[in-house]
Order: sequence, then C-alpha cells, then structure tokens
Amino acid sequence: MPDPHPRFLTTRWSLVAAAGDSERAREALGELAQTYWFPLYAFARHLGVAPHEAEDVVQSFFARLLETHDLARVVRGEARFRSFLRAALRNFVANRRAQDLAEKRGGGRVALAIDLGDAESRFVADQAGREVDPEIAFERTWARELVARALANLADEYRTTGRGDLHAVLQEHLYATGDGADGAARAGLEPGAFRVAVHRLRRRFRDALLQEVADTVRDPGEAAAELDAVLRALAAPDPREDR
Repeated sequence: MPDPHPRFLTTRWSLVAAAGDSERAREALGELAQTYWFPLYAFARHLGVAPHEAEDVVQSFFARLLETHDLARVVRGEARFRSFLRAALRNFVANRRAQDLAEKRGGGRVALAIDLGDAESRFVADQAGREVDPEIAFERTWARELVARALANLADEYRTTGRGDLHAVLQEHLYATGDGADGAARAGLEPGAFRVAVHRLRRRFRDALLQEVADTVRDPGEAAAELDAVLRALAAPDPREDR
C-alpha cells in the first residue's frame, strides 16, 4: 500500500537517528537546533539555570551533540526529537562541567547559527517561568513553537501566491466561531465563500502543523500521534490560571 504521507518519508530526525556519524546527519541536527532552540532555553530556565548560563547551556548542548562521533548511538533510537531533547538536556544540565559553560557562542569546534539575543525577553513575555512543573512547561513551550512555525509558514504560503491581504482577514477567524459576516465584508467575499475560505485555511493549518511535527519524529507513521500530543499540551489547563 502506498504511503499516505510520502512527503514525510525523510525527516530531519530520522536522518539524525539513522545516519550516524555523517555530515548529512550533523547538518540535519544543526537545522533542528536552529529551529527548536527556544523550548530548550525555556526548559533550562525552568530547571533553575540563570539567564546568562542558559544561553551557554543551549549552545554547549548542541555543540556536544554535533561533535559526538556516533550520533546514532547518542540518540539511542529515540522516536521523537521532543522526548530526546527533554531527557538529554535535563541530564546535560545535571552533569554539566565548568568547561561546558566556558564554551561561548561560536567558541567550540562547532559553530551554531542560533540567535539567542531575544531568548530571555521571549521567556519573560511568555510568562512561562511561572509554570510549576518544568516538564509541563517544556511540553507547552514546544507545542507553541510548532504552532508558531506552522502559522508563519502558512502566512508565507498565502503571501507568495498573492493572497496576503486575504490571509490577514482569515487569520483572525482561524479559531473563531460565528458566521464571520464582518470578515466576509472586509475580505470582499460573500458569507458562504468566506466560510469556505476559513475552512480551507484551517485545513491548511493542520497540514502545516502536521508537517512541522513530522520533521521531529523518526517514523513518519508516528506523526499523527505526535500531533495529538502537541494538541493535548496546548489544551491542558494552564497552572497560572489557578493563581
């Protein structure tokens, strides 16, 4: 039977997990590092690492992985990049040595193109530091990062096809209920046509989110289950709301 998601056959995480000590695997890991460094920064902060140290921890963590001579062994066949990162960084923080923190950005044998300049301001603005459990905070931050990337990719898709203005209106109704009469008028569409456009946007958003998620699993067949985990993290009650 043909694979239902052929575009997911090769993912970055599958390359890292399977390719071992190869330039291709390191390139894939470097791309993942550039993409998902912020959830790791936030996780380090939740684990009690100070802001100035958290930047060095993230850089050193990925540099160590990239310098490892057997990536396939290091990742231990982990199916999900999310799970690997959470466990590996917790262990790294618990066991880091002075020389780990001495590796400043770009200071090791491996230079990572990660801009951590706004990391702490993002962390504070998100108020993620008020979460009680670091594990819950990591899951929530990871999910939000995936959603943000999917939304950004979707916006680019509409802009490159000359529908940027329409997207700006549709975006406001992505999660909204109601007939969308106000949005239809602003978009210059009949109400029925506007509802169809919103439905298409929601469908494309789910596809875009699934594609982001799929890049972080080893087996493309696990993408749907990982997406469910992401959605559960977003839907879980926020401990801050009870305070």
